[in-house]
Amino acid sequence: MEKTRKPALAYRLFKSYIRFYHDYVCYRKIYNVDTENVPPPGTPLLIVSNHQNGVSDPLGIVMSFRDRKPNVLTRADVFALHPLANRFLRAIGLLPAFRIDHEGEESLGKNVDTFRMSEKAILDGETVAMYPEAGHQDKRWLGTFSYGYTKLAFEAAEMGNFEKEIFILPSCNHYSNYFGIRNDMMIRYGTPVSIAPYYELYKTKPRTAQREVNKLVRAQIESLMLNITDLDNYEEIDFIRETYGAKLAPGASLPERLESDKRLVAKLAKAKEEDPEKAKKLYHDVYLLRNSIETLRISDRNLEQIPGKFITSLKLMAAILLFPVWVFTLWPSAIMYAVAYYFADVRMKDKMMESTFLICLSVLFWIPLFAILTFVLAGIFISWWVAAAWVLLFPAIFIFAQNYASFVKRLKQDMASLKTKQFGNIINLRRLRRDIYRRLDKITGE
Repeated sequence: MEKTRKPALAYRLFKSYIRFYHDYVCYRKIYNVDTENVPPPGTPLLIVSNHQNGVSDPLGIVMSFRDRKPNVLTRADVFALHPLANRFLRAIGLLPAFRIDHEGEESLGKNVDTFRMSEKAILDGETVAMYPEAGHQDKRWLGTFSYGYTKLAFEAAEMGNFEKEIFILPSCNHYSNYFGIRNDMMIRYGTPVSIAPYYELYKTKPRTAQREVNKLVRAQIESLMLNITDLDNYEEIDFIRETYGAKLAPGASLPERLESDKRLVAKLAKAKEEDPEKAKKLYHDVYLLRNSIETLRISDRNLEQIPGKFITSLKLMAAILLFPVWVFTLWPSAIMYAVAYYFADVRMKDKMMESTFLICLSVLFWIPLFAILTFVLAGIFISWWVAAAWVLLFPAIFIFAQNYASFVKRLKQDMASLKTKQFGNIINLRRLRRDIYRRLDKITGE
């Protein structure tokens, strides 16, 4: 094992700033699980993970390490947004990976330089991370793997005359919610897979060697993550997971909830295999329940217990009193939300990129930009002490803005559930929900 260079001081300072906002402001709780499985610094290492949440996934891997600077291959179109984006993303260790479905066949040649840099980094004992699905999914499931990562690993070994042992480390990311901030996120690491036992096979049958390694790596990632393979009923299964699944693991941490959800999804899959007609009826009723809740603009929790009018009135009063504070937080939180929506939903037409723009690019670009603007403008027109205090309050401003928005959303749902004309609908939905839960109890053995 070779010694690796310690990241430069400028990188470590910049990463500390990113870590503060990433770990304590943007997310409520970060879980880095089974980090003891990560080989020590200096080990030639390729991390391979599922991919569901844009640049938030690679940033999560980067932030999970304190003693190394991983190089992460991620979608190239993010680098093309602006020259500054390109420079910043490369500075924190992200490298562009060009894909035939997005950047076109003619762009694939640009991957040669990225791959050569990555192979040399691995041989030098550095860490590289890749996403073999070659694009993020829009659901909690594992897509088809490209063999690009196995090709890179074996070509790195070949570059070093097969003298160094190279490891592939399976990992997974998981989120309590993909959208907004103040959610929980988790990075979990599996068991390293050495490709050294496959060197001889690779020399004569490279594709076979890659297939064998891919089987091992993919199986591990699938076992680590929540993989809902029944895509025809995905929305209904995910609704069951979020509502009924919460009752199976009350107060659980995100890693504990993930394991509970995996067991629930497995039992639902088994139930469908044993009796497809019963499963079809169950998912039809879940669809009716979910669709009715959305139509009435209430929440599943309102079916559990309709809030009292007095408590709801107090909450409404609190929302009114705090409204001026929320208006104050619109600079700069509202602008960053608007930018995230524009780039993800309008320009890129990819809702799963919202987190990339709201969290990643805000931390990298918008927060420093608005900090400078706020300091200068408030300093000139108010006072420099107020300007400094305002910038220092940015973390609290972002947290308050998100919490207030969530509070108002729940309040609207509570108020909708109190409407007299909806009382009959809610009673009927409660009956449907109880019936669904009785069937789910039989499936899960609860």
